[in-house]
Parts: sequence; structure tokens; C-alpha cells
Amino acid sequence: MPVTFTRSALMLSLLLGFGQTQAGEAAPPKSLAALQGIPHPAVIAHRGASFDAPETTAAAYKLARDLGADYLELDLQRSKDGVLFVLHDDSLLRTTDVATKFPERKDSTANEFTMAELKTLDAGSWFNTAYPDRARPSFVGLKILTLDEVINIAEGNPLHKPGLYIETKEPKLFPGIERDLKDKLHDRGWLSPSGSKLAKRATGVGQGKGKVVLQTFEKSSLELLQKEMPNVPKVLLLWVGDGYIEAKSKVTFAESGETDKAAYYAKQQPKDNAEFEQWVQFAKAQGAIGTGPSAALTQGGSQSYSDLVQPWMNQYTHDQGLLVHVYTVDEAVDFRKVLEAGVDGIFTNRASELLKYLKRPETGSVAQVLENNGY
Repeated sequence: MPVTFTRSALMLSLLLGFGQTQAGEAAPPKSLAALQGIPHPAVIAHRGASFDAPETTAAAYKLARDLGADYLELDLQRSKDGVLFVLHDDSLLRTTDVATKFPERKDSTANEFTMAELKTLDAGSWFNTAYPDRARPSFVGLKILTLDEVINIAEGNPLHKPGLYIETKEPKLFPGIERDLKDKLHDRGWLSPSGSKLAKRATGVGQGKGKVVLQTFEKSSLELLQKEMPNVPKVLLLWVGDGYIEAKSKVTFAESGETDKAAYYAKQQPKDNAEFEQWVQFAKAQGAIGTGPSAALTQGGSQSYSDLVQPWMNQYTHDQGLLVHVYTVDEAVDFRKVLEAGVDGIFTNRASELLKYLKRPETGSVAQVLENNGY
């Protein structure tokens, strides 16, 4: 059968499914994902392959890309001189040597530094100290990356081009960052018209309509992202806490008597079903194609939060015609749990393990891929 006919037939079936949704019956999540050009289930490399290499560095992003992750996930900030760069924390203390390089400014937020100053920092050595079993001499001296540099990495493997999954980080610190992001993506050719083709598995999601997904915890930033880039898929991240989904309990961590924050977070629940549902409804009303809820992990740990991927929650979200991409899951027992609960994509620090779990084709071991990239 000719390829063009197959593609046309697929699009027709998806559109028919969408028509059923309009009539009151939600399309299957796989069809919703395909309409957006988003793989299902999506493998989202959280800050790159950040279990095996220093987060948000070239080593982590090249590793995730060459392992075959669908998306390189990143947190966007803006330097003092207006350059878009990639870093999770507002502070530089955890992942750089700012205390040595700029001792008098070590407590300043990252956006108070120029890009040239940020480039003087070592963003890799901390990883070797924190995780000696995964340490590599080549991680020493790794740099903070600009958005341009991450785009270069995403485009750097002709056999697999991952998409970009971009969070506006603390957007209120960066007025206008949504417009800046649009301008950069447009300049780099990463904004697709609404009618572009579905993603091609052979070369990666970065070839198709779903090449960029925008994410934010902030309702106001979601509104601005929708205004600036109405045709780009967007996800509203979900969290139980002050200013976000209202919790059933008003007891703070300090008052709870818990010594482990993961245990405290795991007990946090939305005030009621309606409180959860209104956040999903807001996401849909603002043009989002999905939500990004937290998960409670089997073994706890620093990434274990409120369980917002209970089956009823996922079903409600699907009934609204939205996808569910859960954060941040690293172990097989939890891959199984969240997928059985109905999620459509997973943020993970361990892209290699999730790809294996999903029986996706192997491109080499973590060690081989790192060494192939000079690490």
C-alpha cells in the first residue's frame, strides 16, 4: 500500500475519532496524542538523562538524545543580559561552584548573572561528589547551556531528533519570557504550522508537529503561552500546595511531625474531587492539550509527591480530551503503576530504563553512549 495512502487513512481515522469526541465520546488517548504529533507513551528526559550525567548539561542532553528519548525536558530562565538559558534551580549553589567563583554573590539568583558570568561556572563537578558511583572525570567543568545550545544538541543526531519539552520556570521573575521563547523558537525553525505532519518514529518526534511542548505550573504563564503560541501543544503542571491545587489538610510540613518530606507530600490530597477537576478544566479552557501531575513513588524519595495520577483522575482528564504526562518516575515498579493507571507519558531521569521497560530499540548502553560523545 502506498505510504501516502496509509498516512491519509490514518489521518481520516483520527479525524473521525475526533468527531466522536465532539459528539460526546472522548477519543482514545493514543488518538489524542497522534493528533498532536506526540508519541504514546512519551519518554520525556527530565533535565536530560540526569540520573547518569549532570542535569541540564551537554552530557545529559546528548545521552538522552542518543538513547532515543522522545523529548529533552528543560527549565527556562533568562540571564541579566537577556539570554535564554537552561537551569532548574533559581539558586546556583546546588549545581555549580558559584560559592568559589563569586563568593560575595553566591546567594544571588541565577538571573542576576550575565551569560558570560554563568559560563565561567563549573556545572558538572557537583555530580561527581554527589554520586561517586556515576562520576566521570569528563563531567568536571561542564557548562550551563543556553537554549540555543540545547536546540543544537536536539538537532545534532541525524538518526534521532528529539523534541523539546520546555518549562517557563518562575515566569513572574522573567516578564515577557513567553514572547522571548516564541521569538527564539521561530528564529530556529522550531515552530510548526498547525497542519504539519505527524511525528515520524524513524527520525524522532523533533521532525513533526509535536516537536515542541510547552509546560508551566503557573496559570498566568499558560495564558501567555497560549496567546503567543496558540498552535504549540501546552501542558499545565499540577501540584498540591499553596497557590496551586488546594490541599485537604492545612497542616504544614513543620507542623506535621514528619521527618521525611516525601512521606508528608504523599499524604497531601486535593481538597475534594471538584478542586482537582477545576484545574483540569482551566487547562482545557486555556488551550492546553494535557496536564502534568505529580506521582507518589513506591520507595519515596525526594521526587515523591502527592498522588495525582489516580485512575479516576486520569479518566477525568481523558474525558476532557486531555493527555496525562506524569513527573518524575525512575523505577520499573512505578513505570508499571502509572502506566496501568492510565498515563500517556512519563518524565524520567532514567531515560535508559524507561526505554528498556517500553521495549524500545536499544541504541547502546549508557556507558557506550557517553563515551561516544566524549564523556
